Amino acid sequence: QVQLVESGGGSVQAGGSLRLSCAASRYTYSIYYMGWFRQAPGNEREGVATIYTPTGTTYYADSVKGRFTISQDNAKNTLYLQMNSLKPEDTAMYYCAAARRGEAPGILSPRGWTYWGQGTQVTVSS
Repeated sequence: QVQLVESGGGSVQAGGSLRLSCAASRYTYSIYYMGWFRQAPGNEREGVATIYTPTGTTYYADSVKGRFTISQDNAKNTLYLQMNSLKPEDTAMYYCAAARRGEAPGILSPRGWTYWGQGTQVTVSS
């Protein structure tokens, strides 16, 4: 099955930047949807940004529009999330997710995503 491994999390001050990476391996040809989700303690997991990989169409949560950018490098089977102008409320565990052709994952909902990474922590201090 598809395996996802995130990296790039860390601690940063408000206003700073981080770039998350998600390396996909095994059966990557079957992936049509990829995304980034986050979950803060006590909160439900929420969608941050997703991409329909065949066309590169992207979707963003209102809270991150204009600050975060999702992108893909097909040659490296890697998904990125460039996060700029970080705020303390961006603090969370960030997860990479993927779904296959024919599946119908939520555009910015964690429902329907088949594969998940282990997560990478992002902490933004004020």
